[in-house]
Amino acid sequence: MTRTLALAAMLAALVAPAAVARPLTQKDLVGLDRVSDAHVSPDGKWAAYDLATLDLAANRRSHSLWVVSTDGKGQPAKWAEGTNPRWGAGGVLYYLAKNQVWSVCPSCANPAPRQVTRLPRDVGSFRVAPNGRLIVVSMEVFPDAEDPAATQARFDEKARSKATGRVYDKLFVRHWDTWADGTRNHLFSLALTDGVATGQPVPLMKGFDGDAPSKPFGGDEDYKITSDGTSVVFSARLAGRTEPWSTNFDLYDAPIDGSAPPQNVSADNKAWDAGPVSSADGTMAAHRAMTRPGFEADRFGVMLYDNKTRQLRELAPGWDRSADALAFSGDGKQLYVLAGDVQNVRIFTMDTRTGAVKPLTGDGHVGGMDVAHAKGGDVIVYAKDSQGRPPEVYALKVGGQPVQLTHAADAKLAGIDAQPYERFSFPGWNDEEVHGWIVKPAGWQPGKTYPVVYLIHGGPQGSWGDSWSYRWNPQVWAGWGYAVVMIDFHGSTGYGQGFTDAISGHWGDRPLEDLQKGWAAAQAKAPWIDANRACAAGASYGGFMVYWMAGNWKQPFKCFIDHDGVFDNRIMGYATEELWFSEWENGKATVWEKPADYERFNPINHVADWTVPMLVIHSDKDFRIPVDQGIAAFTALQRKGVPSQFLNFPDENHWVLKPQNSLQWHDTVQAWLGRWIGPEAK
Repeated sequence: MTRTLALAAMLAALVAPAAVARPLTQKDLVGLDRVSDAHVSPDGKWAAYDLATLDLAANRRSHSLWVVSTDGKGQPAKWAEGTNPRWGAGGVLYYLAKNQVWSVCPSCANPAPRQVTRLPRDVGSFRVAPNGRLIVVSMEVFPDAEDPAATQARFDEKARSKATGRVYDKLFVRHWDTWADGTRNHLFSLALTDGVATGQPVPLMKGFDGDAPSKPFGGDEDYKITSDGTSVVFSARLAGRTEPWSTNFDLYDAPIDGSAPPQNVSADNKAWDAGPVSSADGTMAAHRAMTRPGFEADRFGVMLYDNKTRQLRELAPGWDRSADALAFSGDGKQLYVLAGDVQNVRIFTMDTRTGAVKPLTGDGHVGGMDVAHAKGGDVIVYAKDSQGRPPEVYALKVGGQPVQLTHAADAKLAGIDAQPYERFSFPGWNDEEVHGWIVKPAGWQPGKTYPVVYLIHGGPQGSWGDSWSYRWNPQVWAGWGYAVVMIDFHGSTGYGQGFTDAISGHWGDRPLEDLQKGWAAAQAKAPWIDANRACAAGASYGGFMVYWMAGNWKQPFKCFIDHDGVFDNRIMGYATEELWFSEWENGKATVWEKPADYERFNPINHVADWTVPMLVIHSDKDFRIPVDQGIAAFTALQRKGVPSQFLNFPDENHWVLKPQNSLQWHDTVQAWLGRWIGPEAK
């Protein structure tokens, strides 16, 4: 190229219009690299995290472990393939790969990944003792066959049989998305010699009829090796025959050498005890505790135990927030507490003497935290996200400002605009303040009106927080050209326990009143919303509300979308696996004890009034709200002649997780919206 042509090309580039930003699509959402599970090294200098990347052809995500300096000055480096990064001493990073524990240490004499355990059963989670001489792992075993090899032998024998029947004599027969096979998550300790597990695994829960970690979502937060390394404290529910209707998790103390059976150290509390932690010097221990048996959404108070005085007390009993996680400061004077707080999830400090509480982080959603007691002060590593940005890893040296350590989403979000979103509030049920969000549609212009999607959250004890979602993400719906309105109706979390309690026994009246008033408030706040082109969509409890609205408040809506919703509240009380939930929410009783409470807000009783087109989505492996609920609702719609579709996933549970299924889910939802409230529906 000549000098003249080069100069002309340069000038043309300077005056060329900038690339037009575009909205987020479902392909963008599914394709993002996902950061999670951040942990800080003991010296506070390094953060390790899990990075999940998409392999669409294989319909899965691959996981790798990355490490970055907590000062924010270096670039992340990939250390290994695997999950669950946990630091040991001397710069060693332990992790899970191929269902066993591995370690890697680039600065050590042997920098290559090393296999730490070679056990006959898969390792589900692990913790390394502070002195580095022991490791505690969890494995699924039969309680009467504590040797993992004996459990594996039973499965091998069953695999050789041609019979496939299963016989049960107690519940659970299935839980979340898995049929019970008689095994329990149990803890074992193994000696570490030169960083490798040696000897036979020592059972710490021999004969215990319960799971630690708890199923289906528990991890190493459910147990803790004490500061002196002599015992393991774990949270577990003694199952027996009451497991499906009990929330009585207790704390158990087990010698790490297996020399004695676990001892229940919180038997006085018949509700949920969870998340044991201990101070660095071993003088104090803390955990989270509910007070009402049978209620899974009770407030988790912070309980502090003094090992010298043997006294247990609640810290800050007047603080009306529920603790999600705890960690001690290095000097033991503070607890770091993770808790939801009015559409945000923040880290707070709590004085261990006075109980005084102060926020440490601002707006947005903090997803977990890990603390290092470094020489220069505590360093907290955590993931943070918002409605406009997916999670990234941050480090906070207490007393300083947060430093963003990762930018995993930057490249794939380049040229993509987050649609503006804002909070609003209004007087709801009982004239109490209710909060919500309005998200502007892509391409919003003043003077124009836009169709709207009314999203209803699940739980029902949940919240539309300032957080990122890889499933129900309002940025995607707004990217399709729809305004999005979301309301934290009574029953939502982060507003105090009284606000959360207000929904129990009132699924169909108080939250519906909030939704109706929120609908009016949103239109007053954003007059550019076209209320004549509206669709309501919800999942789980949100799906219940969609079915309920179809027969009790259908007037504003041109269509409905229901994902895994409760259609028949009565049969839900028999068919769901976690019975404590259905029983608490319906008069704290079984169906036969208080049938009227189950029928009071039962959508199936109002099918005669269904006329609005509805898309029903339900998956076969959803045992929380079984698939028959969705099939029955679709049957009713078809029999009545109401325009409807049924999207069924035979390989998904209460959530749609597989990448290609997620794309199909979004494509189907987008087409349904377009049919009834999109531009072609005018």
